[in-house]
Amino acid sequence: MASYHCILIDDPQPAVRRVTLNRPEKRNALNNQLRAEILQALEEADRDPEVRVSILRGAGVCFSAGYDLGSNNAEAQPYYTAGGAGQWARHVIEGSFRIWDLSKPVIAQVHGYCLAGGSELATACDLVYVAEDAQIGYPPVRLMSPPDMQFHPWLMSMRDAMEMMLTGDAISGVEAAQKGFANRAFPAAELEARVLEIAERVAKIPTDLQQINKRSVHRAMEIMGVRAAIRAGTELQALAFTTEASRSYLKELRKGVRQALSLRDKTFGDYREREKKD
Repeated sequence: MASYHCILIDDPQPAVRRVTLNRPEKRNALNNQLRAEILQALEEADRDPEVRVSILRGAGVCFSAGYDLGSNNAEAQPYYTAGGAGQWARHVIEGSFRIWDLSKPVIAQVHGYCLAGGSELATACDLVYVAEDAQIGYPPVRLMSPPDMQFHPWLMSMRDAMEMMLTGDAISGVEAAQKGFANRAFPAAELEARVLEIAERVAKIPTDLQQINKRSVHRAMEIMGVRAAIRAGTELQALAFTTEASRSYLKELRKGVRQALSLRDKTFGDYREREKKD
């Protein structure tokens, strides 16, 4: 097994591989090294004949608060993506589809914040189980752009997707299960045990059959246009960065991440701004 710096690997029960994002001091913010290690570990599990299902979770207080805005994510990307306008969004969804296209199921175990890029990472997984008090959202729609990976209308109803896209508000784990983002929500104290129970059931099915079961659902979604639609969304994301609002916000972001996030959320009173009040 490879050596990792930003993730932890364990096998909590037979045929189950668990990958833990391990940047708790950064709320598991996704820099390129962490993203590279996640993909490498999941691909390693996909090649391992002893593994039938993988679990992806976060260490510390949350699953992931999103991309690491303090890092230069244009450098040392984990795989090549053609350049030009929209390169980052295309790069992100290519990574998501690398998980989507794995032969073995991947389960996202979500607690705490699951924001922006963290929500994209979760939606790339085959099954998503969340803590009831998790907070799931895409706040960059407020001053930057729509998502890199525009999954909302594919997982939720048009009205629910539209509300999240037009407000940037978070939904709870309970709401995420009700609206279709997640399979089920559990009390936070029960989440790990319940995910392991589900993983054990998934692992009972041999991989040679399970990979076909998984692909049967994906093929139906692809025939309806999910892959083409998500790829098309990268062009709209690139267009958003040409707006005056987005350009102004990016200038503030270059001055400092924390003050830019406060600027984004202060009129809404949520995320970091709510934590200040608490």
